Parts: sequence; C-alpha cells; structure tokens
Amino acid sequence: MSERHQNLAIIGHVDHGKSTLVGRLLYETGSVPEHVIEQHREEAEEKGKGGFEFAYVMDNLAEERERGVTIDIAHQEFSTDEYDFTIVDCPGHRDFVKNMITGASQADNAVLVVAADDGVAPQTQEHVFLARTLGIDELIIGINKMDVVDYEESTYNEVVEEVNQLLQQVQFNTDDASFIPISAFEGDNIAERSDNTPWYDGEILLEALNDLPEPEPPTDAPLRLPIQDVYTISGIGTVPVGRIETGVMQTGDDVSFQPSDVGGEVKTIEMHHEEVPKAEPGDNVGFNVRGIGKDDIRRGDVCGPADDPPSVAETFQAQIVVMQHPSVITAGYTPVFHAHTAQVACTIESIDKKMDPSSGEVAEENPDFIQSGDAAVVTIRPQKPLSIEPSSEIPELGSFAIRDMGQTIAAGKVLEVNEK
Repeated sequence: MSERHQNLAIIGHVDHGKSTLVGRLLYETGSVPEHVIEQHREEAEEKGKGGFEFAYVMDNLAEERERGVTIDIAHQEFSTDEYDFTIVDCPGHRDFVKNMITGASQADNAVLVVAADDGVAPQTQEHVFLARTLGIDELIIGINKMDVVDYEESTYNEVVEEVNQLLQQVQFNTDDASFIPISAFEGDNIAERSDNTPWYDGEILLEALNDLPEPEPPTDAPLRLPIQDVYTISGIGTVPVGRIETGVMQTGDDVSFQPSDVGGEVKTIEMHHEEVPKAEPGDNVGFNVRGIGKDDIRRGDVCGPADDPPSVAETFQAQIVVMQHPSVITAGYTPVFHAHTAQVACTIESIDKKMDPSSGEVAEENPDFIQSGDAAVVTIRPQKPLSIEPSSEIPELGSFAIRDMGQTIAAGKVLEVNEK
C-alpha cells in the first residue's frame, strides 16, 4: 500500500478494450483474488466468451454480463509501487457521457484506450475533448489490441499520428501525453515488457502510471461538500451524506448549506461506520449538524463554511461544448443542467460568443445559434436556486453536463458566477 492516491479515468471508445485493460491492471497488481478469476474464467467459457475473464472482473453486475456492456462507473482499486489508484471506469456508450463528466471531473489523470485496428473513433474524439475541458492533466494513451495487428510498428505509428492530430485539434498539450503499444487481452507492455514489440523502448503502462505527477489534494480550498442524500438515523437525527470535493470538515465547524440557506454546527462526522474528528477531499462522509432537520436540506445542496458559504447563482457565464443536438440551440433554450449532485433546469439567456474549438479563439460574437460540434461562451439562468462555483476557483464544483431528450447535449465549465 502506498500513502499516495490517484483517481484514474479510463476513457475511449466502447469496443476498444477498456474493461479488459482495467481487469488486466487489477489482475497484474494482485488486486483480484485468484479464485475470483477462476470463477470468471469458467463463467466466460460457459457463455462462449473465453478470454474475457479480465473484463468479467470489472463487470460484476449480472445484467451487464448478459449484455456484455459496462454501465456504472466502477470504483476499482489497485496499488503500484508509487500510488494507490482508484479506477473510474468510464463507460463508452453515448448516454453515459454524463457519467463520464461527473466521473472525469473526479479523476486526476486518464488512460485513453485506442484500438490499433480501429484508430480514432468519434467517441475517442469526444472523450479527449471532455477530458481536456474538464481538466485532466496527463494522458497516457494505450494503443490496444496490438495482438490483432500482429504487433506491426507501422500500424502503431499510424494510430499514434492520428491521436496526436486529435490532441492538437483540442489543444491538449502533446508533451503531457505518452503513447504505449499494449494488448490488454494478452498482457503485452502492461506489467512486463513484451518481446512482441522489440521496436518499442519507452515506458510500459505500470511504469507510466508510477511516473504520473502527484495530485495536490484541494485541502487549502474552502470546504465544499455536495449532498447526495439526507437520512434520518435513530439516535443521531438528520444525517446528510456526500463526498468532500474540497477543503476539510471538522467537528465543531460552523457550516452553511446552499441554496437551502440553513446552517449550524457539525456535531459528528462518520466515515465507513466509524466516527472521525475530521474528513478531507475524496472522503465519503455522513455527518450531523445541530438544529438541521430532514426537510431543511436536500440532494444538490452544497455544504461549506458559514463564513465562506457556497455561491448561489442568479446567473452564470460558462464555456460549453455542444456534443449532440438534433437541431440548433438558441437563447431561451431550457434543458437540465447536472452539476455535482444537483439537477436543475436552466435557461440559456444569451449566446455571448462562439469559439473555434481547435484554436480557442473567438470565431463570432453574439451568434444567433450554436449546434453540434460548436464551443461557445453562454450566459445561463437557473430556474431554481443552484450552487455552483467558477472552475478557476473551485474546479471540482465548476463543471456540468447539459441533458435533454434523454441524452447529454453538452458539457461545460463555469467561468464566472453572478451571485444572488
């Protein structure tokens, strides 16, 4: 076990082998008991999916196994010499982009999986764009399924070139990207250097993971804890539950919940069913606040210090990327915004400028409309109170997904908040 921790997103197109890679990482780092793998192996063979036992390690849900699809963001853990990693296994299907947004914003770095036999797919593009918009620092690119292309160096180089062009297009600094030829299925260049790629002399995947820069935990930022649920527990009272995104919570702290605008003193904090005196970023906690009843607060509230309470937006300006929309988006459009644990209908009041997504320059001031593929700066008015922060100040509470008609329409980050 290492004392240092990283949240790692695994992104890329659905069929490019993400689950297999995750299973392989867990397997190679001894994070999966041998008997569990045996059991998965038998089950996979019965279903005629021999060799999928690694992916099976990931797909614990029976229904997913039947469908052969990864759904939930699975928080899986493995340890290397340098870090304890939590994998945010980001599903690849289109309607899971929202998970990817809430998931990637929790990740420090990412592994992008691109299949050598398929190259850059539309989803690859979307994920890279999101990773950059949502502030992933370093990208390790695993060119997977090298076994399928007979470990051909020329094929590898072609795909690397294709991905490099994509990175430049979305302005991802290529210095922060490293490429590795791998086979998650066969295990090449994951934990051990492969004899099948004598032409490659760079780092293998576990070395690259060990070399990731250490994330700075946002303990210095003010406390921000989005509420997931509110329970009533006998003997304690009202217990809001959530994950601390930034700052530190200690018993005795005076806190405020926004936008519900109530507050009080933290009496107890509980983590993994044990009482603790304080909790830090990444901790999932339940806590009790003096004088707060079950009906005073709700999911989507954010808890922060009474003297530096979470911002509540009258309006906010944001940069968004439209990923898919059947027609055009104009001022007055009111979809649902998903920000941290809140889901609030918001109106796009004005489209202030259209950006050129490849250069980041302003392409047009006050355009009449925007459509799929466009990036824009817009002014947004929440229909009910919403607590949200500028991403330059508290990035953990500064990104959101926009959903409508059962799909993710756009992703964005908050530039500035005009407070109530």
